[in-house]
Amino acid sequence: MGFVVDLIREYGFGIVFLNVLVEQLGAPIPAYPVLVVTGALEGGSLARLGWLTVIAVAAALIADVLWYHAGRAYGHRVLGRICRISLSPDACIRQTESVYGRWGARSLLVAKFVPGFASIASALAGVVGTPLRTFVLFDTLGALIWVGSAVFLGSLFSSTVQDLLDVLTALGKWGLLLLCVAFAVFVARKWWQRQRVVRSLKMPRMSVEELAGLNAQGITPTVIDVREPLLFGQGHIPGASSWLEHQGKGRAAYEHLLPRERHEHGLVVYCDCPDEISAARVARQLQRAGFHNVRPLSGGLTAWEAAGFELEKPEA
Repeated sequence: MGFVVDLIREYGFGIVFLNVLVEQLGAPIPAYPVLVVTGALEGGSLARLGWLTVIAVAAALIADVLWYHAGRAYGHRVLGRICRISLSPDACIRQTESVYGRWGARSLLVAKFVPGFASIASALAGVVGTPLRTFVLFDTLGALIWVGSAVFLGSLFSSTVQDLLDVLTALGKWGLLLLCVAFAVFVARKWWQRQRVVRSLKMPRMSVEELAGLNAQGITPTVIDVREPLLFGQGHIPGASSWLEHQGKGRAAYEHLLPRERHEHGLVVYCDCPDEISAARVARQLQRAGFHNVRPLSGGLTAWEAAGFELEKPEA
């Protein structure tokens, strides 16, 4: 463990840059604790604390701008790819869409405090066409708040952090092993929670080929898009209706969006997240409300596009 502490002392700025860059690119390797520790070790010099802040903010901005341009270039398809490396892939797209849809670029001010939010919010900003200047402004301010709080806490509690490092150093390899075990337990717990959610929402799926085949035969199931209206307006499966535009209407949402006489060919629910979790949750909700023959669309919107089927987009 002493070797790790010596590395941070000697190459702290470089380690911080790489750690922040990798985390903001989507890897589940938290940078905040390293920022706090490095801030504690550099607490005696305001100039070095300033450089530490600049380096960390630059690393975050580089990663976020890369995701922003990926969102502009590849659209919603990039969102699912980010979430597949997240520790909570089933929730990150849905939560980020909801927050960004409500607050827009201002949500970037706190995005980095929420694990998995910053990367997908940056890509989402590109997907929905947030101006680059606006994105860079709010993302830089958010990075300053995030980095600044960690560096401030480290310098404020430098003696406490130093005492903790001394204890871990005294433990030697057992201190390093303790940290590795704690991280492994954290990852295993997230994985187990994910598996429980996936098992609880097991139900028959409809493939995109099957849906397209039914449409070609003139059999038109009611198709429901459970993504945020902000993304629904960017493009959706032809004939689909936006579920969330009606969610706040309670029972009236079912009666308006899904009148009984219109869904004799079944209901197809789709999202754009791993394992169709959001779609499966709405499908369960519809089943409890008394609707039958409800199936999530396997692969969601990404699978629909990958199969070569067109999206319906509103006219400019």
